Formats: sequence, structure tokens, C-alpha cells
Amino acid sequence: MSPASTLQFDYELDNIFFDLVEGTEVKQGKVSVTVQVTKISSAYELHFHTEGAVTVECDRCLGDMEIPVEADNKLVVTLGETYSETSDEHVTVSEEEGMINVAWFMYEFIVLALPLKRVHPAGECDEKMASKLREYSVEQADGDAAADSENVRIDARWEALRKLTED
Repeated sequence: MSPASTLQFDYELDNIFFDLVEGTEVKQGKVSVTVQVTKISSAYELHFHTEGAVTVECDRCLGDMEIPVEADNKLVVTLGETYSETSDEHVTVSEEEGMINVAWFMYEFIVLALPLKRVHPAGECDEKMASKLREYSVEQADGDAAADSENVRIDARWEALRKLTED
């Protein structure tokens, strides 16, 4: 690679990739990742462009849901004596090894592109799970736990705990 030259690698990540990487956040997906590698002085800059959709669990009903992802990330790779991650964007690779497996970085960049709260749009949660959730939850009104005794059944253990905080 001549000074300041750039190489581009294109990856199509599918369900096989997500099975092999053994991550817990993403179940399945179809994601395109373009990695541009640029040699700069004694380091390599890797620019990742990620675009596609992945299947994750809904935080509310635990059902599968598809979420689009798009992200741009950078990773600086230098050579040294041993492998180390000195920051989120800087990795040192053993000179003896002389190479880096970017699979886990691609997976992490996908997970970082996901929203913190992952829930189906209203009305799309698994109805069986949603009804259980309604059965065991207490509605909040103006910040107080105001339960309508006709519509919401309160677990006696929670009621006992609530009484302790009131005393």
C-alpha cells in the first residue's frame, strides 16, 4: 500500500454472520458494511459505513422486531508488541500477527447504532404478552401510583411494600 492509498472492502452480513458472531443483542439481519482502509503514516484508518436492518427483541413484549440501522464509524489500527484496545476508536495489533479481524467491530458498530429503547409501535406487541403486562402493571397518574381498583389488580406483596413507604 503506497502512502495515503485507500482500499475498500464490501461485506454483506446475513443471519449466518449473526449466528457465528454469537452476540446477544442482534438475532438476525441483512446489513451491508463498506470498510475503507487508508494507510496514514504508521497507522491504518478504517472507516465503516453500515446500512441495513436487524432483528432484535422488543423490550416490552420480547417478540422479534426489525430495526433499520445506519452508521459511520472510524477505527485507527496501529502495530505494536501486543494486542490492546486503548480507546473506543484505537486498537493496537501485534506486529507478529499483522492483521485484525473486523467482524466483532462490525457487530459492535451495529449494536451501537440501535436505539436504547427497542419497542414495537403501539398495537404491534405480542397480544398475549401485552395482556400479561397489563395484568401485572399499575398505571401512573401525575407521578403517583393511582390504581383504579376496578381495572387494575394489585399484587398483595406490592401493596404491602407501598404501605411500608407510607409509614
